[in-house]
Amino acid sequence: MTEMAKVIIRKGAQHRIEGGHPWVYQTELDRIEGEFQPGDIVDVYNFRRRFIGRGYINPRSQIIVRILTREQEPIDREFFRRRLEKAWQYRQRFLAEPDYCRLVFGEADFLPALIVDKFGPYLVIQTLALGIDVHKDLIISLLDEMFSPAGIYERNDVPVRELEGMEQQKGYIKGHFPTLIQVRENDIPFYADIEGGQKTGFFYDQRENRTTLRPFVKGAEVLDCFCHTGSFSIHAALYGAKSVTGVDISAEAVALARKNAVLNGVEDRCTFQEANAFDILRTLSDAKKTYDVVILDPPAFTKSRSNIEGAARGYKEINLRGLKLVRPGGYLVTCSCSYHMDEELFLAIVLDAARDARRTIRQIEHRTQGKDHPILPAAPETHYLKYLVLEVQ
Repeated sequence: MTEMAKVIIRKGAQHRIEGGHPWVYQTELDRIEGEFQPGDIVDVYNFRRRFIGRGYINPRSQIIVRILTREQEPIDREFFRRRLEKAWQYRQRFLAEPDYCRLVFGEADFLPALIVDKFGPYLVIQTLALGIDVHKDLIISLLDEMFSPAGIYERNDVPVRELEGMEQQKGYIKGHFPTLIQVRENDIPFYADIEGGQKTGFFYDQRENRTTLRPFVKGAEVLDCFCHTGSFSIHAALYGAKSVTGVDISAEAVALARKNAVLNGVEDRCTFQEANAFDILRTLSDAKKTYDVVILDPPAFTKSRSNIEGAARGYKEINLRGLKLVRPGGYLVTCSCSYHMDEELFLAIVLDAARDARRTIRQIEHRTQGKDHPILPAAPETHYLKYLVLEVQ
């Protein structure tokens, strides 16, 4: 058997990795001892040659090693079985609807760069790094054994794969089924487009957060900006909102939002329009229009720290406009899914927007992503979602 290559971390660069972070960057290397192929399993050591972890390597990526385990154990079929079983046991323990969830959340489930979403009898998989893609067939066979899904679909049509030296691709892995399927969230049915929708077709990460609308939307006029396929809008309507206006720039998302309203029998109270939410917020604000509840759930405004200033301006703009649209005593629900927009900065931006809008805000909820998107405190990148409910005076 060929001896496993050893990745040696330079002195002073080991603390974050030894503290539990699963990524080793190119800049943290001292040297590599032994031969390897991209995607191979390697051992990681500190400068004193103390074992830190075992993971897969790709010299093409800035993240040269992603650690799978802190033990010197075989990375084989049984290893992946144990990891998948633990991920499923976790969802069964902590979720009311485990059949509809993010089943594997990459690093936070100790399977770096692997995403698996469970949509009832269907699974959608993403392998976002070369080292996990090498094991894709094995992982798929284990998922098939564990769940006997009616279908498995691959959504590897993401640019990050090209940074790893892989092609983008998507399509059926098991079965040939209609890709517009039904999922459930908080016992509410929704359509999800797992072929053409964003990411894997549905966002489970706001599941628990959507239920926070219940105490304050009854009888309310609601504006839902960046509504995507209408999850917040439908929850608001079912919780008793008088009317809901949803806005999204995607024609496909708006069409699906309308179908979701019909599916839940709330089409008489939900109106969706295809438009740029920034433009709509500005137009409504200039026209002095007001609502009881305004919801802002935009996509990530930045995926790199270098663009954080521009992202901050974007968040300031939408929150300033949103706050102006809330009637006194009403509520602003505002979110950020940009990892680089940390909690402290996001709160500061919202507070700055309130000051400029001359509104007083009181915090009702301060939450993060759902339990099927667990957070590793040692890996801040796994903590990305910020969710605020604010009473506005």
